Amino acid sequence: MDFSPETMAGWLPYLLGGLWISLKVTAGCIVFGLPLGLVLALAVSSRSPLLRLASLALVEIGRGTPGLIMLEFVYYGLPQIGLTLGTYVAAIAALSWTTGAYTSEIIRAGLEAVPFGQRQAAIAIGLNPLDRLRFVILPQALRIAVPALLGFAILIFQGTSLCYAISTPELISRAYEIGANTFQYFPVLVLAGMLYAAISIPGSLIVGAIERRMGRHAMR
Repeated sequence: MDFSPETMAGWLPYLLGGLWISLKVTAGCIVFGLPLGLVLALAVSSRSPLLRLASLALVEIGRGTPGLIMLEFVYYGLPQIGLTLGTYVAAIAALSWTTGAYTSEIIRAGLEAVPFGQRQAAIAIGLNPLDRLRFVILPQALRIAVPALLGFAILIFQGTSLCYAISTPELISRAYEIGANTFQYFPVLVLAGMLYAAISIPGSLIVGAIERRMGRHAMR
């Protein structure tokens, strides 16, 4: 096994390119998955039984299906019905569904955590249901949900490692490629793990700091 600095430095630019793709997939999942999660959270709380049941089905399928199955279904399954997606688009589409399903429950918990008195006050000042949601309920609910949403974003970043199964050239795919060419799997995977940790550990510390800060504000 070759752990020499020169070897590691030679692999690093190629792995950093894969890390950048992993981050772009994560960003795409957040951009599309969070709005989907918000829509699903509101739909699950709807008074319409049909809308509520349809939304619950989407949430439970998204939460109950492993990410790897979702990726392979979108990339390998959809072409059977005439819909072919590139690896990058397929990765974002599949993981966005997973993101939307999980974040819908986080957001719904935030919505339910808004004090009932806030809703009554919004009604008392004459706000219509849409304005109550936009100006009173959602801002407070999202503030409550922010730490959990940020924590889940870290999990999605780590979950992008599954995209190697559909040949997305992200970090793990590139690490395997180097390993296949050099037979140095152990050191290159250690280096890839260090790159994941370089993002995930600071991210976790930031989430913890936000939680503590919000906890202090809540106690005042």
